[in-house]
Amino acid sequence: MTRLPALLALTLGVGLLALWALTVGSADLPVSRVIEALWQGGEAREDLLVLTVRLPRVLAAIAVGAALAAAGTMLQAVTRNPLADPGILGVNAGAAFAVVLLLALDLAGGRGSYVWAAFIGAGAAVVLVHTLGMAGQRGGTPLRITLAGVIVGSFLMSVTSALLIFDAGTLDAVRIWTVGSLAGIRMQDVVAVMPWIGLALVAAMLSRGAVEVLAMGEDIASGLGLNLTLWWRLTVVMVALLAGGAVALAGPVGFVGLIVPHAIRLVWGAGYGARLPFAMVTGAAVLLIADTLPRAVWDRDVPVGVALAVLGAPVFIWLAQGKRAGRLA
Repeated sequence: MTRLPALLALTLGVGLLALWALTVGSADLPVSRVIEALWQGGEAREDLLVLTVRLPRVLAAIAVGAALAAAGTMLQAVTRNPLADPGILGVNAGAAFAVVLLLALDLAGGRGSYVWAAFIGAGAAVVLVHTLGMAGQRGGTPLRITLAGVIVGSFLMSVTSALLIFDAGTLDAVRIWTVGSLAGIRMQDVVAVMPWIGLALVAAMLSRGAVEVLAMGEDIASGLGLNLTLWWRLTVVMVALLAGGAVALAGPVGFVGLIVPHAIRLVWGAGYGARLPFAMVTGAAVLLIADTLPRAVWDRDVPVGVALAVLGAPVFIWLAQGKRAGRLA
């Protein structure tokens, strides 16, 4: 199957997954009833259930999955690091710390207000990890950048945990959010964050050529006339918008940005520019499945961050061991 038909088929699959997710919950609904609620609206209990509870959650899952997969694909390309991921490199931790700090200072007013703090925290984490990873005479090898990300992420999560321990009110407000959850998302939260994620996704698509050149290495990119400083800063902004927006909606969800780019690379083996749109669509599908499957099979609302950690941790170990680890030094 060529790329465009495959991408269209994947997009259709995401649409079908979204429809399935709208039918699953404490009260399962037939597909026909869900379609009726979407098409006609109404004030009946089932209409309100679909439109005010399940639809925002499904839209958030699609946005978060696409954003994290795109951010992971971009980070792996520009750092030339197969283990790069917004979670592993501390980007999610930076966004989460900024949001919790905002709450601890009593400056937040719902998930929609998390967005700016998350953007700033994610961007600062990217810059800090890159600075630490590039320090020293050896420069920024993939292993050094990964270790810098783990150190920064661990430190920020420790500080975040300390803030929550000493502020019971903040802990109550974000208890489920801190493990990565789509529960309780309202439509106003989605409306506040999705435009920024959408803007970053469009920017990522439009800048594929420049980022692919940047991924070739500084010497080659500079020789081809690319403004390294400009494009590095733009990449930081795009990753901050993507990861920060995802964290603002769902909390620090991990491993999507790690698993999805590798899956796309195994299937298509193409360059960054060709992989990016597939990563976005596949990331949306992965989030929908991870969020919906526990409710469909076990009738339990398992936080999506927990479900993805169960899947992602073995993949991370597999990628980091053996010959793969040897290529990171």
